[in-house]
Amino acid sequence: MIRPAEQDDAPQIAAIYRPFCEDSCVSFETEAPGAAEIASRIERVSRRHHWLVDEDDGVIAGYAYASPHRERAAYRWVVEVTIYMHERFRGQGRGRALYAELFERLRRQGIFKAYAGILVPNPASQAFHESMGFTLVGIYKKIGYKLGAWRDVGWWQLALRPEIDFPPEPANPLSMPSEAQP
Repeated sequence: MIRPAEQDDAPQIAAIYRPFCEDSCVSFETEAPGAAEIASRIERVSRRHHWLVDEDDGVIAGYAYASPHRERAAYRWVVEVTIYMHERFRGQGRGRALYAELFERLRRQGIFKAYAGILVPNPASQAFHESMGFTLVGIYKKIGYKLGAWRDVGWWQLALRPEIDFPPEPANPLSMPSEAQP
């Protein structure tokens, strides 16, 4: 079941995210945030965008969210997206469904483009994002130092809807219905 994240999901989300912080370069965070920090992030992100979880019988299988790409006003129609899946639930199509739901909500919100920053190389994540329609737009060379080496980050872009002149302000996600509209 895909649904908006709640404060009570924070401990499970923190547990999913921890190995990406502590044991790999996938996240550039070097210290894993605890449940209280994750709860704060959920609350903050949900004010402007969406944070979704895939729940399987009370267990969070994974999560995806959209956050501001940059804070400048002209960027308000684009987002950065992030997805993490618990290792037990990878390869089942759940990440694809989670992202698809997030993208549909972003379209209804009035968002035009989504960007994903991905550690390079990371063949699995790169292939997954490209299978979802993302295209590579550039690579920041040796931008982060983690686990004893400088790391590259690639940026992928997904057009969620065609650009228009004079776009309306993006909707507030808190005022949007959760089900897809026809």
